[in-house]
Amino acid sequence: MLFAGTPLVIAHRGASGYRPEHTLEAYRLAIRQGADYIEPDLVPTADGVLVARHENEISGATDVAARPEFADRRATKIIDGATATGWFTEDFTLAELRTLRAVERLPQVRPTNTAFDGQFPVPTLQEIIDLARAESQRLGRTIGIYPETKHPSYFQSIGLPLEEPLVATLRDNNLTDRSDAVFIQSFETANLRKLNEMTDVRLVQLLGSIGRPYDFTVAGDPRTYADLATPDGLKWIAGYADAIGPNKDLIVPRDASGALGPPTTLIRDAHRVRLVVHAWTFRAENQFLPVDHRIGTDPTARGDLTAEYELFFGLGLDGLFADHPDTAVAARAAQP
Repeated sequence: MLFAGTPLVIAHRGASGYRPEHTLEAYRLAIRQGADYIEPDLVPTADGVLVARHENEISGATDVAARPEFADRRATKIIDGATATGWFTEDFTLAELRTLRAVERLPQVRPTNTAFDGQFPVPTLQEIIDLARAESQRLGRTIGIYPETKHPSYFQSIGLPLEEPLVATLRDNNLTDRSDAVFIQSFETANLRKLNEMTDVRLVQLLGSIGRPYDFTVAGDPRTYADLATPDGLKWIAGYADAIGPNKDLIVPRDASGALGPPTTLIRDAHRVRLVVHAWTFRAENQFLPVDHRIGTDPTARGDLTAEYELFFGLGLDGLFADHPDTAVAARAAQP
């Protein structure tokens, strides 16, 4: 197990810079590249099985739109206050979902990943745990899992809560203790507070650079993510979570031109209340980098991602989510 001082490399949806995200092959490649943890975003099927997809609306990440047998499943729903039209995991049984194949969600950004379109099924949480365990045994090092509960208030409202099947799956795999290589993350707070009563594995409060947790909207709580990133907010989070997962702009803001500003005190403030800090998301392409680290003008070309890693490692970051885990592992190894 790695602790503060040796930053964790968390494979964001697997090695999603190289393979379609949330596929066993993306996770497998991330492990080969040296990632410490693999990250599945979890959503349920109609029969309550947790699977890995970035969103429950899957038209951009699977070939469902090209499947005439599922044309009548297309629907419009309101998810966390926003209208979405497409196909949703909660309207498919696991058996039906398993007939679909993953496609690259960002084909304009990562066209080389489209070579793998149609090759990989949607994996279950259990399959991801099985992969992590098998690779841990093969490599002689622990590969952890870092699941995110997606839209927990929404799924609770339609009778498909995420917490019970997640905890049950972890329990079935003897993953129940804070010393186990598991972090559970969420952008909402209510479900993390619920999970804090259900399991001893470590919990991570995600923080966006704008907006508020959707459970706050439901409850009429006026606090925002910015409020949670203050010393008082962090102290409140420390009452139920072990870490924060902030947007990296909360650590080093960018100005209107996309250039870096001076760092905030967020890492120091979090450490003062014994919260670990794992920032997101580190991506190689220019369009995701600050102006300071871009190379050339092509938004899809790679910039100087190593410089960004060095900046954040130097600020005392405990871990990071990377689309290109090999680059994060190399940058970490080069640290003095």
